[in-house]
Amino acid sequence: MKIADKITIEYVKKAYETGDFTPYDLCREIVRRSEEIRAWNIWIVEPSMDRLQKQVERIMVMDRKTTPLWGVPFSIKDNIDLEGLETTAGCESYAYLPKESATVVRLLMEAGAIPVGKTNLDQFATGLVGTRSLYGATHNSLKPELISGGSSSGSAVSVALGLAAFSLGTDTAGSGRVPAALNNLVGFKPTIGAWSSKGVVPACRSLDCVTVFTHTTEDAMLVDSVARVHDKNCPQSREVKKTVLTIPEKILLPEEELEFFGEFEVQYRACWEKVLENIQKLGLAVEYIPNKILYEAASILYDGPWIAERWASLGAFIEENGGKGMVPVTERILKNGSREDLKAGDVFKAVHRLSELQCEIRRYLKGGVLLLPTAGGTYTIEEVNSNPVETNSKMGLYTNHCNLLDLCAVSFQAGFAGDKLPFGMTAFAPAGEDGLNLGLARLYQALANCDKAGKETVPIAVCGQHMRGMKLESQLLELGAEFDREAVTAPEYKLYKLDTVPVKPGLLHVNQEGNSIELEVWNIPVERLGEFLLKIKAPLGLGQVRLESGEEILGFLCEEYATKGQSDISELGSFKKFTQNS
Repeated sequence: MKIADKITIEYVKKAYETGDFTPYDLCREIVRRSEEIRAWNIWIVEPSMDRLQKQVERIMVMDRKTTPLWGVPFSIKDNIDLEGLETTAGCESYAYLPKESATVVRLLMEAGAIPVGKTNLDQFATGLVGTRSLYGATHNSLKPELISGGSSSGSAVSVALGLAAFSLGTDTAGSGRVPAALNNLVGFKPTIGAWSSKGVVPACRSLDCVTVFTHTTEDAMLVDSVARVHDKNCPQSREVKKTVLTIPEKILLPEEELEFFGEFEVQYRACWEKVLENIQKLGLAVEYIPNKILYEAASILYDGPWIAERWASLGAFIEENGGKGMVPVTERILKNGSREDLKAGDVFKAVHRLSELQCEIRRYLKGGVLLLPTAGGTYTIEEVNSNPVETNSKMGLYTNHCNLLDLCAVSFQAGFAGDKLPFGMTAFAPAGEDGLNLGLARLYQALANCDKAGKETVPIAVCGQHMRGMKLESQLLELGAEFDREAVTAPEYKLYKLDTVPVKPGLLHVNQEGNSIELEVWNIPVERLGEFLLKIKAPLGLGQVRLESGEEILGFLCEEYATKGQSDISELGSFKKFTQNS
């Protein structure tokens, strides 16, 4: 039995179906791997087979058809509660035993996921470097001498090194995004309040988000579909619409030149310039936003009175504890929130100015997304230890503004700046528009892959009115697209007739007990793909469609909610056959 080095949700589910391995097998392998790389300082509570066996026994009585994360292992940042294990927030003297799991952990476990352990972090989630821990600096998964990013350091590295299929982190100023970029992962930071923060040790309570690290946007969306629940017992929770992949109408870029830093400054800058070239190929409108809006918002978090919110959350513990068990730089930062020069009037001035900035950026971002490097560089662990404040500040240049401006974000892979040196991009959208970020990430990666392969066209799967002889075929022909071949999906889809005008099919990925559905593959010129995708409206969204051959190509999938009460035409195996029989 060989378990892949990289574990994705899709890979785990497929392996269970084919019998390649069992949840017991996977858990044993995770324990073995964790012991082998203990020196990476990934865990505060590492996986143990005694504990995992109980978790496997728990899921064995669950219905796999109704538990979308059945048997999928995940790790949890140790400022998020898991019943039965202490929560330390990276400070042993702060540790407590929670009476119940955090809401988001409970939801994931109810969906069949297996929590494997509690991960290391920058103490009290204060830092973007992954070195501010008395449990040891978490090493980068690709280059151990480099920082892993923080504060969700162990969470990101656990996924990157095959110890979990996904992991939970938190994000106040970039902690759910910077580690993703430095470890070649997707870091999905939902709209504030879309996921419950009940059972999370607060950093800045009004800004904190629970986040997820995955290898793919598909996995991030699946976790989001489980975790996105309005929690009436969480004061920060709010009802936010379901995430539907959508292509933005425009891309916002910074007006002024960006700053890059560190040993790899030149390589990072070259990656950004390549991104700017690729953006021109997307077929989307490009506009510009003043950098000062982002920088001014970011300054409120650490240079303004907002730092007092961190002290409001943790000040009592620090004073009572006398600094015992504290990382010195973390203690200094938190105590900065108790400065006597911070006045109540300053807080309200900052709140009012921030409201103005939020209003301004919403005008810029209407229908679009802002694109920035997740980080402008990186450092070695030694460099950060020598200069902990300045290096940490640099890592947040393009992340700190996000939650203050009430934006959602996703950091995604955008190539490599050098050998084992990933480069991550972040898409930002207004609150509630998470689908725009994910849609852009998927579109960008599809086009970048074509560019890397030297292709001038992108293959895309269609199964409805865009097929030859159907009502919308002309849309493809007008864009210069050419028919490539007929194909059939893997037997893991359902096809529904949607009540639209004209009538369209909805292709739904069900994984189990599905059908093979006939489709066509068309090649669209790279520079016209964005234009075509803008014509596709919800509930259809962009996704990877698996063919009978095992090949995966870009195509359109239907959101599950839209299939409720619609006619299931899967047995026909083809939308064309349905129209011929109607």
